Amino acid sequence: MRGNNVMGIIFSNLHENLISQLTELRTMGAVPFGGRYRLIDFPLSNMVNSGINKVGVITKTNYQSLTDHLGAGKAWDLSRQRNGLFILPPFMDPSDYANRVKTFNAIMPFLKNSSEEYVVISDCDVVCNIDFQQVFEKHLADNADITLVYKRDVLPPKLQEPTVLSFDAKGRVNDVLIDPDITGSCSYYMNIMLIKRELLMKLVNQCISKNTMSFKRDIIQGEYKNLAVYGYEFKGFAPMITSMSDYFSANMALKTKEVRDDLFNSSRPIYTKVRDDRPTKYGLGSKVSNSLIGNGCNIEGEVDNCILFKGVHIGKGTKVSNCVIMQDTRIGNNCNLSYVVVDKDVIVRDDKTLAGQPSYPVYIGKLSVV
Repeated sequence: MRGNNVMGIIFSNLHENLISQLTELRTMGAVPFGGRYRLIDFPLSNMVNSGINKVGVITKTNYQSLTDHLGAGKAWDLSRQRNGLFILPPFMDPSDYANRVKTFNAIMPFLKNSSEEYVVISDCDVVCNIDFQQVFEKHLADNADITLVYKRDVLPPKLQEPTVLSFDAKGRVNDVLIDPDITGSCSYYMNIMLIKRELLMKLVNQCISKNTMSFKRDIIQGEYKNLAVYGYEFKGFAPMITSMSDYFSANMALKTKEVRDDLFNSSRPIYTKVRDDRPTKYGLGSKVSNSLIGNGCNIEGEVDNCILFKGVHIGKGTKVSNCVIMQDTRIGNNCNLSYVVVDKDVIVRDDKTLAGQPSYPVYIGKLSVV
């Protein structure tokens, strides 16, 4: 991506209230996904695969598990003497990160001390594999000031401040609607953008001086007529995690080969912190179908249509179906679980039955004993 001309900024903590059960003890970026990943792995890998070697990760609270996962950025080849990975917590007061505008103002020294001309900004609650090189090339071809990544689809029902874009014949944004009453398919902003670093600082300073604190309303909606704002349509798999139901369905979608091929593209791999473990053991009489199983599991029962993270134990006579079971959880003997999301280090004792619905899965919190 033109050498070192682009840097990245990832918001790891936005929209945590939408899946408050999963983010009670962790930030959004640290939420486990897909049997071995965390949500932040996707935007971070997308940036690294596109040639970006300087990434700032903005985090506000509950970020111990996130910093443990990221470390110095070695898994993403970001452990470097120059540039690399930067963790950006609040300097003094978490209220400095109350919204995007105040957050950018709080990290202004980081922006000023950077030399890159462009900035890719992304949330971490969008699960996708996007080539930012293509976004950058379109940005240059359009001679754009800002390029907004959008998807043509039905609005996620619980998306906060959904932003719908309209375009003229040349692809330039000619209208921005925030939280509109729209049914059917539309072009909605995925909270991913490319912008010049100097322009970003100028717009943020302008908002601070006027005490206008909404990034979407005061910058995107307020300035699209004054700036060359264009869109880049992303057509791949890209669920936005706006509810526990979205989280569950996004995990379940990974059982589909077409989704796996799109998300885990061999030319643009998704990197994560590697935790080596032994292979999974399958006991006599165990049965597994249409499931993704992590390393180090012990399976003595029946697993159907499930996502199992590493180190999960499934007892004898137990059947789990349509479940997401996270790391080092133990399910006892003769249990029956259906449509359940089980967090890390949970113990489900023998002879328990738990059942949810596809639109409302049962959630069992981290370290719980059932």
